[in-house]
Amino acid sequence: MQAPLDLRLLATFVRAAHSGTLSAVAIQVGRTQSAVTMQIRRLEEALGQNLFHRSGSGVRLTGSGERFLAYAERIIKIHDEAISALSEKGLHGSIIFGSPEDYLSAFFPALLKSFGTTYPDVEIKVVSAPTVELRTLLNARQIDLALVSNAHDAEGVVRTERLVWVGSKPALDPYEFGDTVPLALSASNAVDHKAACEAMARAGLRYKIAYASNSLAGLIAVARSGLAISVMAQEAVPPDLHILGAPLPQLPRLGILIAFADTERSPAVEAFANHISGVLPAL
Repeated sequence: MQAPLDLRLLATFVRAAHSGTLSAVAIQVGRTQSAVTMQIRRLEEALGQNLFHRSGSGVRLTGSGERFLAYAERIIKIHDEAISALSEKGLHGSIIFGSPEDYLSAFFPALLKSFGTTYPDVEIKVVSAPTVELRTLLNARQIDLALVSNAHDAEGVVRTERLVWVGSKPALDPYEFGDTVPLALSASNAVDHKAACEAMARAGLRYKIAYASNSLAGLIAVARSGLAISVMAQEAVPPDLHILGAPLPQLPRLGILIAFADTERSPAVEAFANHISGVLPAL
């Protein structure tokens, strides 16, 4: 009689199938790449099938791997549902959650605390990245769900948040920087970067990108130095910095949505999404 399949091996296989690289899986599960490789080999030996084609650039599913992926995802989902339904402790499972850094700073501690109190056995791993990168990760099924930015009136918005100019002083002296305002912005493909540049152009104000960083901490540090003006979500502004108005143009409100990977959603993912929808508007 063939031994039953180890759920840990199935979970590692599913993550590898979605990410395409064993190094990424190792980071997600907190193990070494050699340990992840060994788990995949153990599963292949148990099934008597090669599940991946391996190359220097990563792994891709074989025909057997493609067929087995659907079964593995169903087994894990049914397992989590059964445990959640019968366990006195409630929901179990693991989630990989993505969010821009300013939303993490402003909202995630409260979301995690309230969710963790109700569902202490759900493990949440966090990936911080701009919205455009999070959508790529969702499409690749490397994360389960994410908070992403969109137009404030987009369908499915659970909260709106204003982008604001941030500096070290309460007001911008028009002569402080001469005729060109230095800006500290995130990457050029980020929503806040585009919004800031478009607003400055509409207002006819000269500017230059003096500092660029995808790190909220980096943008805050530059703003504190007084060497440039930054942009961030209003709720993420530290108390020692100042929200600036005229002569700087008004920035738009952003809609915050919950986006999902194109997979069957586990009970843990559904519960966390419902929790975000219920709690985020009031934070």
